[in-house]
Amino acid sequence: MKKLTLVLAVVAFAAVSCKKEYTCTCSTTYAGTTYSASATAEMKKKDAEAWCTAYNTGSGTTCKLD
Repeated sequence: MKKLTLVLAVVAFAAVSCKKEYTCTCSTTYAGTTYSASATAEMKKKDAEAWCTAYNTGSGTTCKLD
């Protein structure tokens, strides 16, 4: 029973520790003025990188994961 409890505790810790809070900050320049916006979400790093780079439109908007 103790081994089962320990295994469950390790699995639960691993599942929780995979997700962190990430902030995606985007900026764009229009008519000489730079505008910035950011969004924060809790997810895995790989998902956060894909989420943030999806906002790079190629039309002057650049986003980076903080």
